[in-house]
Amino acid sequence: MNVLYPKIPFASLPAMLAHAAGGAVLAGLYGIVHDQLTYSISPEYFTRLKFPQFHHADFGLPARVLVAEIGFLATWWVGFIAGWFMARITVPTFSRAAAIRHTACGFLIVLACAFGAEIVCYVLGLFHGSDYSTWQSMASTLGIVDLPSFVRVAYIHNAGYLGCLIGLILAIIYVRKQKP
Repeated sequence: MNVLYPKIPFASLPAMLAHAAGGAVLAGLYGIVHDQLTYSISPEYFTRLKFPQFHHADFGLPARVLVAEIGFLATWWVGFIAGWFMARITVPTFSRAAAIRHTACGFLIVLACAFGAEIVCYVLGLFHGSDYSTWQSMASTLGIVDLPSFVRVAYIHNAGYLGCLIGLILAIIYVRKQKP
């Protein structure tokens, strides 16, 4: 039952939350930069899809500021979860300095996998071909003009989440193999 209902020593909780918060900030910053780059590839992905989804975050500031807000809001939670899972392993097992070091290495693994997956899908998006028939319904509904760029950015965004999941699994394997 320890897997389903883990016992967390109360003394470890502040450090574990700090690791998770650090992951949230790191992921949020990554999301800001990521979305600024993908906005450059397809502004329509944001103006037609993401801006309406995140309308509550629109305070009337320039579009690039809203893109940054969306980047942070769409990614912070991934880093929080990754940080929490890594902290569950590192904080109770290692000294404070070693736990921070191993969690940081785990974050690098997650970021590298996310970035790698995004690059792979960007390249795959370049070689998509001319058949976008499966996207036509969405394109018509949202009024998308540059569908190839929109699809490329959609691939990049989805790949980022998949890359994070793969990276988290690899990071957990890495952290578990470290000696206390």
